[in-house]
Formats: sequence, C-alpha cells, structure tokens
Amino acid sequence: MRLTVRTNLAMRTLMFCAVNKGRVVRKNEIAEACNASENHLAQVIHKLALAGLITTVRGRSGGLVLQRDPAELQVGEVVRTFEGDVPLTECMEADKGNCPLVDCCSLKSAFSEALDAFYTALNRYTVADLTKNNTELKRLLMVA
Repeated sequence: MRLTVRTNLAMRTLMFCAVNKGRVVRKNEIAEACNASENHLAQVIHKLALAGLITTVRGRSGGLVLQRDPAELQVGEVVRTFEGDVPLTECMEADKGNCPLVDCCSLKSAFSEALDAFYTALNRYTVADLTKNNTELKRLLMVA
C-alpha cells in the first residue's frame, strides 16, 4: 500500500499548523517549508477545510489555522479523509470491478480486516504526537 502525495501534504500541512499554533499561516509558507507546489497544496487545503480539520481565513491577513487542538487530530482520520475513496483492490470498488472471483473469494475480507487494523494503528497517533518534543521538526517548520 502506498499513500498519495495529497495525504502526505495534508499531514505536512497539519504539522506545520501545529508547530505554528496560534498563528494564521500562509499557503506559500507551507509550500516553501514542505517543498510542495502551491497549486497542489491549494487542493489539499481545500479538502482539509471541507473535512473541518482547518479553518481558512480570507483577505490580506488570510491563511489557515487548525480548527481543532493537535491532540484531537488523529492521523488515521486524516489518512482516511484523503485515502478513503480509493479502494484497496478492485473487488472493493462499488461496482466490484472485473474480478471473476468476487462472489466466492475470501481475500476481500482479509484486505478489509487489514485496512481496519491499519487505520486503528494510525489512530493511536495524533498531530500533537508527531510535533511535540520534536525540536528538529520545529526548526524546519517554525515561521520566523
């Protein structure tokens, strides 16, 4: 399993906001610190806002801030927000794909169980866990 670039950018964005807690951060600051395209980042920010994970502030002093405390933002929730629509295998697609074994194969249940375990493991971590006591990360992400 490989996560998408958007999921990675979403986590970087949330960590950036957490490190700069109490400050409205700008998209270009995140892009520069995280080596990301501003256009790609804009799509991620939009989805984070729709999911209620961040609040966007319009205007000259605009940018974004975390909507919740970093200790309440579970990593699994973020990953599911960005990866939840992507089926792990074709038999997990809404139309069940083209697999001729779909009606009798037990592999789908094994994959579903593994995916649940994956999200359960990720939900043991929060954005706060990823940023607290991480001096090097703070050095890289803190806005001067």
